[in-house]
Amino acid sequence: MELSARNPFSRPADSQRQDSQTWKPLHFLTLYRLTLAGLLAALFFFLPAGKTLGGQHPWLYGTVILGYFGFALLAGFTARLRRPAYGLQVTIQVLVDILAIVLLMHASGGLESSLGILLILAVAAGSLLLPGRLAYFFAAVATLALLGEIGLAMLQENDVSGTDLTRAGLLGAALFTTAIIAHVLALRIRESEALAMRRGVDLANLARLNEHVVQRLQSGVLVVDEQERVHLVNDTAGLMLPSPHARAGEYLEQICPQLARQLRRWRAEPGYLPEALLPPAGQASLQPRFTALGRSRDSATLIFLEDTAALAQQAQQMKLAALGRLTASIAHEIRNPLGALSHAGQLLAESPHLDAGERRLTDIIATHSQRVNAIIENVLQLSRRGQSNPRDIELEDWAHEFVDELVRCGGLPADEVDIRCDHNGIRVHFDPGQLHQVVWNLAHNAIEHGGGRLALRIGLTEAQLPCLEVLDEGSGIPEEVENQMFEPFFTTAASGTGLGLYLSRELCELNDARLSYARRDDLDNRGDSRGDSRGGSRFRITFTRHGR
Repeated sequence: MELSARNPFSRPADSQRQDSQTWKPLHFLTLYRLTLAGLLAALFFFLPAGKTLGGQHPWLYGTVILGYFGFALLAGFTARLRRPAYGLQVTIQVLVDILAIVLLMHASGGLESSLGILLILAVAAGSLLLPGRLAYFFAAVATLALLGEIGLAMLQENDVSGTDLTRAGLLGAALFTTAIIAHVLALRIRESEALAMRRGVDLANLARLNEHVVQRLQSGVLVVDEQERVHLVNDTAGLMLPSPHARAGEYLEQICPQLARQLRRWRAEPGYLPEALLPPAGQASLQPRFTALGRSRDSATLIFLEDTAALAQQAQQMKLAALGRLTASIAHEIRNPLGALSHAGQLLAESPHLDAGERRLTDIIATHSQRVNAIIENVLQLSRRGQSNPRDIELEDWAHEFVDELVRCGGLPADEVDIRCDHNGIRVHFDPGQLHQVVWNLAHNAIEHGGGRLALRIGLTEAQLPCLEVLDEGSGIPEEVENQMFEPFFTTAASGTGLGLYLSRELCELNDARLSYARRDDLDNRGDSRGDSRGGSRFRITFTRHGR
């Protein structure tokens, strides 16, 4: 993500900056001009005789003030329409201000009228709106206009004293000083505004980056205020809490009552440790963590939600990674003496001098050598789990091919295996060889331990994900071992290695799928004419990636 001034934030910021430095100040100037012209006109037309304003040339004052008031109205409209260009408008308006004020001064008695102070305001306004050389240009024009007014008074044979010339010189110096100060202030103001705009862009980019990071966190994040109203829910929390109310603005009680009760208890009891949430069937168990965003627990609260299954899986993976390296080295060391023992047993079995008991002993050596070798192969496969090569698979066609091979090679009668497809045309993305290995292992477990009929069911889960189920009609797996059945080296059979189900689950996860178990008598009856609720086991492979 490129974070710079050239992004969607910068365009509106530049527009606001231009308005704050150009047209908005110009609007204030036009309002000031209109007020000033109106006030000077009112004082001239409504004051009694002997008034100071326009005392020397009333007709000139009246004509100029009315024209100036009309110009003020026109300048207000052009500034609102932003036509013509900004620089041209400011230049014309400031020059007209200088000309009008000098004429009003001349009509009111020159410098003695005290209207000269208005020139300083006009030059200051022009210098702030158009900083740079134009600031000194306005000061020079105003000074020349003052000298022109004195020259005009001398031509009209009015009394012009040395004091008037001194006043004009001091006022001209004040005009240039005003231009310098206003120019410096304008530059600093623009630099400050530019810096503020850049900081605003940086803050906006940072806010967007923070929002992006929060939304992409693997942990669920919620921000709840003092009244338990949710202000933020990231995407992960929305998936973890599949509630129609899981959005900002709702109350936590509506989204997850269990979580709301734990939050209240955490706020009331400083030593309380949140417990894992018990979700509805089919949802992950969640472990909440609360963090106060203020000084007290009654302030806004940040809630983290962690998938306990994912955390347990990460811990299991770390443990098994170390175990895999250890068992692989042990398996390599065992294979060499095991090969020697197996070979010696074969040579001994070929001896013609063995009686029946001795041949029985050589058969035992061969059988257990093969079993130990199978264990070693499984251990090595566990330690070097290969990469998958997933391809698109049409599940119904694949299931028929698998059952044909199972009947042909597995010794199972054809009428003992059923295929049911609840949805036609389901395609998944999975490694065909690894899918065959997983289902073959599940089917053989069902044949060996389940007894009765074996069924393969193809359909969709409650979340509309494709799934493949292997079902049998046996007694099912005892409840006390259900939580251990997918652990490596755990088995209830004397001849088992305890790696079949573990490897099956690992292969499923390698292909972004999930292997789960449930007793058939715990499932809802789905209307199967064969009676899904008669007992037995159901192993389900849930595919997260659809085929194309």
